[in-house]
Amino acid sequence: MENGAPNNLFNEQATEEKGEMARLSSFIGAMAIADLVKTTLGPKGMDKILQSQSRGQEVTVTNDGATILKSIYVDNPAAKVLVDISKVQDDQVGDGTTSVVVLAGELLREAEKLVNMRLHPQTIIQGFREAMNCALKALEDLSVNHVDDKEKYREDMLKIARTTLSSKILTNDKEHFSQLAVDAVMRLKGSTNLDSIQMIKKTGGTLHESYLDEGFILDKKIGVGQPKRIENAKILVANTPMDTDKIKIYGARVRTEGMAQVGAIEQAEKEKMRKKVQKIIDHGINCFINRQLIYNFPEQLFTDAGVMAIEHADFDGIERLALVTGGEICSTFNNPEDAKLGECKLIEEIMIGEDKLIRFSGVALGEACTIILRGASTHILDEAERSLHDALCVLSQMATDSRVVYGGGCSEMVMSKAIEDLAKKTPGKRSLAMESFAKALRQIPAIIAENGGLDSTELISQLRAAHVEECCRHGIDILTGTVGDMTKLGISESFKVKKCVLSSATEATEMILRVDDIIKCAPRQREQ
Repeated sequence: MENGAPNNLFNEQATEEKGEMARLSSFIGAMAIADLVKTTLGPKGMDKILQSQSRGQEVTVTNDGATILKSIYVDNPAAKVLVDISKVQDDQVGDGTTSVVVLAGELLREAEKLVNMRLHPQTIIQGFREAMNCALKALEDLSVNHVDDKEKYREDMLKIARTTLSSKILTNDKEHFSQLAVDAVMRLKGSTNLDSIQMIKKTGGTLHESYLDEGFILDKKIGVGQPKRIENAKILVANTPMDTDKIKIYGARVRTEGMAQVGAIEQAEKEKMRKKVQKIIDHGINCFINRQLIYNFPEQLFTDAGVMAIEHADFDGIERLALVTGGEICSTFNNPEDAKLGECKLIEEIMIGEDKLIRFSGVALGEACTIILRGASTHILDEAERSLHDALCVLSQMATDSRVVYGGGCSEMVMSKAIEDLAKKTPGKRSLAMESFAKALRQIPAIIAENGGLDSTELISQLRAAHVEECCRHGIDILTGTVGDMTKLGISESFKVKKCVLSSATEATEMILRVDDIIKCAPRQREQ
């Protein structure tokens, strides 16, 4: 006891880090996460293999920042903040997940130097906040908007798709997939809901053999002996058990006095199922799609009635199917007049590779389409799906904000220059924080260059010299290893993605900078 107060406030196994130690721990954890994904940035970024420790020891090969950070276990609290901002970036705009973590890491690296120079964290935060506002204004001035010109707007979308895909596994076929992505998003007519775009992965063939198919494709087979093609289909989408010809009271024991009674029970069960099937057919349908299994007896009844029955359409498939055909999922069939049936012009069986699938053409939701992905292995297909999903997300966000900025590190250099100009006019220590912010922004093109095996110091020096001139649009041309004009090279990025990267990274850095105390709870004791 000291002055009547206890020495230790916390439980004996709880730990506390204060002041410099707490801040250092936060910086180290966050920078380690940034360094982990840094090498995946840019067109020449490398991939990571993630192997789970679960029973199947599942392997994922990816360079998607959000997927990497989602899959790893992180113990450091500051590192969790960066993992969180990459998830939010993925949910909001779909791309820029690596950039946001790398920028936050670089800002913290600069902040650490300033803290060592005895600058107060609140002064650094104030300088960073002013620098961010200046950078956003410079970014807005740099952006162009062609929403009124259809041809230029489509060209902008293609450029953004190419830039997004150039850092992914699809980089060699980016022209082909850019067209696919833009065509799919154009069908949405301004919606940001990607549910009507279905992706089906089929191994075999090459990535270039992937294609876009209008309508909806379901990865299921049509029942035995049923019609393989139906025109002007009336579809009932259901989630109901179709196996009640078996006694389902688990653990029940039925004592009978002879086989005749067993036969009577089976007959009663069959009659019950026959009535249920009749209720379904009375809806005036010619196609029945069920979430659950359809057993042999009801399948036979549907075949006799000339109704196509499709079983075990998975949850994702059946939800989308109800959406695109304009129907609703039913589970009771007593009121046919209340059921909302789906409609489509044609249902037919098609072959993709070695597999049979069902195509629904002329669906009620005109924007519905399916992208068929082909590839050599499941790992390649999974990564191709993640890459294409990023491109689709970014393109669909163009409907809400159609502004475009120049890529290849051009926008970062423009923002960096604007911040340095402001820092020269700003008195006091805040100007040091602003200069550090500008330096962190320049690290993004430097990392892109380094990942391509180029001399980043030389290229950044050339870029800074080029950007002294007003209206300079130069950035790094990673293919030739030189500085090039982004307008001629057609390297563009979405304004919304860049804006989200900038604001999220700055806010996360501020949050970590404010920390001066880390308290970890005592581990929970197991009961004896």
